Amino acid sequence: MIEGLPPHRPTHILRMLTDEASARAMTDLLGEMFDPTETAVAAFEAEDGVTWRLEAYFADAPDEGFIRDLIRPVVGDAADTAEFRTIEQQDWVRASLEGLKPVRAGRFLIHGAHDRDAVRANDLPIEIEAALAFGTGHHGTTLGCLRALVDELKRRRPAHVLDVGTGTGILAFAAAKALRSPVIAGDLDGEAVTTARENARLNGLGPYLRLYEGPGVRHALADRPRRFDIVFANILARPLKRLAPSLTAVVAPNGVLILSGLIERDVAGVLSTYRHRGFHLARKGVIEGWATLVLRRGGAAPRP
Repeated sequence: MIEGLPPHRPTHILRMLTDEASARAMTDLLGEMFDPTETAVAAFEAEDGVTWRLEAYFADAPDEGFIRDLIRPVVGDAADTAEFRTIEQQDWVRASLEGLKPVRAGRFLIHGAHDRDAVRANDLPIEIEAALAFGTGHHGTTLGCLRALVDELKRRRPAHVLDVGTGTGILAFAAAKALRSPVIAGDLDGEAVTTARENARLNGLGPYLRLYEGPGVRHALADRPRRFDIVFANILARPLKRLAPSLTAVVAPNGVLILSGLIERDVAGVLSTYRHRGFHLARKGVIEGWATLVLRRGGAAPRP
């Protein structure tokens, strides 16, 4: 399941099988043509190691004919094999719950209510149920961010943490669980903020989460220059580039940016944008084709 990336209320999905080059080309094409808050596109390598699966999620019914014509120059007559179908909300929630297995990153364990017995004595458990917003922790983007957090916590104890585009709140919850101090988290989707607040209450983290609704850091809680020791932004390449000036402005002098929601071909462009803001790549992780970047101020950057 794609998590954190599709619209919070997907109603339609496009699926088709193709080769890697075509899948990547269509990911870029559809990603450029449609509003990223209403549509999300991703490509995944199939189990045979040769075929790739393209998936596009839409908040509203797409114009199927227009999309087939759009991708036809890339895949030719195979455009006619693209499958469009409606996603019933009830089916989506049920499928999300069925697919939610415990996920471990260091001491963090992300699990559903049905897997509470998987929690060990020294774990920092986070219980999440799929609902109207995406975010269950097993997707490579969120897992990559969790692993980056684990690495940062080995180095120091950050005082101020910000999670931009929090979704169901997993990254903010993990920081709050580990630090037992307030964490700021926001999302432009009010429904995601409501879900995050409910999940925080479920995990006993209500007192530690300060949530806001708004794009990027456009809120008094988040728009604080050089304030945050860790800033998470697990979104998509285009908004990461667009938000670079505001995100880098709120990172503390010795702080880090943890960015994800990127396929590997996005990395060079995102890094170039942030290098121009005075940040370099400290670490990069890739899980199932999704890259997570840890950026720090100044210095020379290793090649991605």
